[in-house]
Amino acid sequence: MRTPAPVHDIHVSVIYYSSTGTVAELARWIADAAEHAGADVRLRRTAELAPQTAIDANPAWAANAAATEDILEATHEDMLWADAVIFGTPTRFGNVSSQLKQYLDTLGGLWNEGRLADKVYSGFTASASPHGGLESTLLALYQTIHHFGGILVAPGYTDAAKLTDGNPYGTSHVGGPVTPPGAAAHAAARVQAERVVKFTKAIKHGVHDLHGPQGLHDHSPVRPPAELTRTHTRGDDG
Repeated sequence: MRTPAPVHDIHVSVIYYSSTGTVAELARWIADAAEHAGADVRLRRTAELAPQTAIDANPAWAANAAATEDILEATHEDMLWADAVIFGTPTRFGNVSSQLKQYLDTLGGLWNEGRLADKVYSGFTASASPHGGLESTLLALYQTIHHFGGILVAPGYTDAAKLTDGNPYGTSHVGGPVTPPGAAAHAAARVQAERVVKFTKAIKHGVHDLHGPQGLHDHSPVRPPAELTRTHTRGDDG
């Protein structure tokens, strides 16, 4: 009879961008909940692209930059290490922030090698106003996950907490620095993190049985056509 692997062999990277701190708070809650659920967790932020003058002109932005300066910036190794990746971004005109998108756009080489496929992915977001693009931002993020060949685990309405949070696509909060995330968002973050860890564990151990010791990271998928390789790794598509 097979002996289940310990839960702590599940690696979760929480990779986010936050300007004024709301997404950073959600990221910490998700990371803590994933760790409490038994995963080994890395909390990482993406590089800031905005000029220092813009940051200094916004007290909340400057405060968040100072408060999170000790959090390591995300690298490609954080993707390779992870069995699951939970991305976080504020809405930017209903889309993913440029800071997170730039990080995603650097992953073409790993994508070409098939090293982003067969991982579990999920996402979370925040906006400053109701109907400010929460759902469209997560849907835009998830388009990238589909290209990775990732396994999307959304929270759905699988817990009573989600009936309060109200977003089946991922944890979200409305309000910005004026109205920081509270109990509803905290509960939603817990549900999402626990669900990601739960399914990552099930998938990783199940695939281990199917594919041998390499498990989820059996890097032998069908390679993309040469023309796609060129455009995704060199940026030749515009």
